[in-house]
Amino acid sequence: MATFHFDLVSPEKLAFSGEVDQVDVPGVEGDFGVLAGHAPVVAAIRPGILTVTTGGTHQKIIVLGGIAEVSEKGLTVLADVATSIQDLDKAQFADTISGMEAKLAEKEGSELDHAIERLDHYKSIQHQLNSTAMH
Repeated sequence: MATFHFDLVSPEKLAFSGEVDQVDVPGVEGDFGVLAGHAPVVAAIRPGILTVTTGGTHQKIIVLGGIAEVSEKGLTVLADVATSIQDLDKAQFADTISGMEAKLAEKEGSELDHAIERLDHYKSIQHQLNSTAMH
């Protein structure tokens, strides 16, 4: 399988840089997979799990929004937050979700809609983390 270069950058660090077989990205308009030779595209990323496949192994990384750009140079993801599954504190993540739920009552209109959508994405991540498919 042909490989391509992938960089995952967050404000804190360069989370990943290297040659990969495939990257599955949680896009705002739907998840999409990137392989070598993918057409150029720029897409917004929703909170979700990004999967990097190299040599038959899968590395799962939680991203909480950002931008993905596919070019002739490969794929670059600029993530608001990028945390590997192994480094995630599940209890703290659950506390974040509880805090988001508690603040829903303070919001209204489009702000409420946005908060509910973001909460749904976080709950989806939590569900994936707790499912046996992630192990």
